[in-house]
Amino acid sequence: MTVHHLNEILLIGTAVLLVAVVAVRLASRSGLPTLLIYLGIGVAIGQDGLFGFTFDDVQLTQVLGYAALVVILAEGGLGTRWEEIKPVMPAAAVLSTVGLLVSVFITAGAAHYLVGLEWRQSLIIGAVVSSTDAAAVFSVLRNVSLPKRVIGVLEAESGFNDAPVVILVVAFSATGPVAPWYELVGEVALELAIGAAIGIAIGWVGAYGLKRVALPASGLYPIAVLAIAVGAYAAGAIAHGSGFLAVYIASLVLGNAKLPHRPATRGFAEGLGWIAQIGLFVLLGLLVTPHELGDDIVPAIVIGLFLTVVARPASVVISLLPFRVLWREQALMSWAGLRGAVPIVLATIPMVAGVADSRRIFNIVFVLVIFYTLVQGPTLPWLAKWLRLGEGVASDAADLGIESAPLERLQGHLLSVAIPDGSRMHGVEVDELRLPAGAAVTLVVRDGTSFVPLPTTVLRRGDELLVVATDPVRDAAENRLRAVGRGGKLAGWLGEH
Repeated sequence: MTVHHLNEILLIGTAVLLVAVVAVRLASRSGLPTLLIYLGIGVAIGQDGLFGFTFDDVQLTQVLGYAALVVILAEGGLGTRWEEIKPVMPAAAVLSTVGLLVSVFITAGAAHYLVGLEWRQSLIIGAVVSSTDAAAVFSVLRNVSLPKRVIGVLEAESGFNDAPVVILVVAFSATGPVAPWYELVGEVALELAIGAAIGIAIGWVGAYGLKRVALPASGLYPIAVLAIAVGAYAAGAIAHGSGFLAVYIASLVLGNAKLPHRPATRGFAEGLGWIAQIGLFVLLGLLVTPHELGDDIVPAIVIGLFLTVVARPASVVISLLPFRVLWREQALMSWAGLRGAVPIVLATIPMVAGVADSRRIFNIVFVLVIFYTLVQGPTLPWLAKWLRLGEGVASDAADLGIESAPLERLQGHLLSVAIPDGSRMHGVEVDELRLPAGAAVTLVVRDGTSFVPLPTTVLRRGDELLVVATDPVRDAAENRLRAVGRGGKLAGWLGEH
C-alpha cells in the first residue's frame, strides 16, 4: 500500500462514515435498527452496487467481526445499570442458555423438515439465528418505553447469549461427527464459567486500580477502561473460556463502579461502539452478493417465520416458567428477540471451516436478518402499546450526570454535577442537599455565569455544580446527590426510601 492508496481509502472511509452518521437520524425517526442502513451502504458500494467494489475475504470479515463485537459488547456492558438487571439476572441467564438450546433445536428441525437442509446445515442455521444481537437490542429498546424488567432481561440476554452460540456454531461446523449433546452442554457450561470468572476478576481489579491511580490526563481514563475490557476478552479466550462473556461482565463491573470521569468514559465507549457497528455492517454488506440471494429468499422467510412464531416464543415460555413473568411481558420478549450483525458474523464460521453449502447458509441468514428486522423493529413500539406495556410505565427522574476528577495530592475529589431537565433536584436549596461533612458545593454555573452559592441558593434545571469532597466521603456525597436528583429534598439519607 502506498500513501496514494491510503489517501483514497481515507477519503472513501470518511464519506461512508459521514453518510452512516447522518443515517442514524433517519433510523431513529423510523424505529428501524441502524444495521439495515449500514448494510445497505455496504451493498450499495459492493460488486452489485454503484461502485462495483469486490470483497470476498471471509476470514478477514470474521476476524474484524469478532473485534467489532468485542467493542459493541464492551459499550453495552458499560452502559448497563446493575440495579436494573440485578433482579432479572436469573431469568436472563436461563433464557440465554436453556432458552437458546430450545430455540436452536426447534429452528433446526424446521430447517431440516420444511426446507430440506441436511442436519448439519440445519443445526448451524438454528444456532446462528437463535442469538439476539446486542447492538440491535440496545439501539431499539433504549428508545422504547417499557417496564424495567422486560428491558433488563432482553439486554442481559443479548449480552450473555453470544458466548454459548459461538461455542455451538464452532462445534457444529467442525469436521467429523457432531459431539453428543451432553458433551456440548458440558463444554458450554465450562467455557461460560471460565469467562464469567475472568470477567469478574479483571473488572474488579481494573476498577480498584483506576479508583486509586490519578492519571495525568482525563482522556487516559476512557482508554484504560476500554483496554481493561478488551483485555478481559483476550484473557478469557486464551484461557479456553468465553471471551465474549468475559468482556461483557468486565465492562458491566467497570460501568457500575464509581470511576473517575465516568461520563467521559461512557461517551468515548459509545463513540467507539458506533464506529464498530458502522464498520462491521458495511463490511458484511460488502461480503454479500445480492444476485445470489434469489433462491434463498423463500427458505429464509420460512425458517424465520418458524423461528419468530414458534421457536422464540417456546424458548421464552419454557425459560421463564419458574419466574412468574406476565404473559404480556413474555409475548413482548418473544417478539423483541432482534437479530443483527451477530448472526451474520457467525454465519462466516462454517464458511471458514469449509462446511458444505456454507455460502447458502450465509445467504439464508442474511436474508432472514434483513427481512425480520424490517418486520420486528418498527412494530415493537406498537406491540408494546397494544399489550399495554408501552403506556403508563413510570419513568424515573432523569439521573444526574456526575463526573469525578481525583485530586490525589489534596486527597480529595472534584465532582462536576449536571442537573438535567427531569431531575427532582430542581427547586432544592443548597443547604437542603444535606451533603455529608467533608463535602460542599463550591460553585454553580447557570446560563454561562459562575457564582459561589449561598446555603439558600435554589438549584435549577440546567445548572452545573462543582462539589468538593474528601476521599472518605466521596461515595457518600455522590450517593446523596443522586438520591436528591431522583427523590427530591425529602429523599432519605444515602437513598431514596
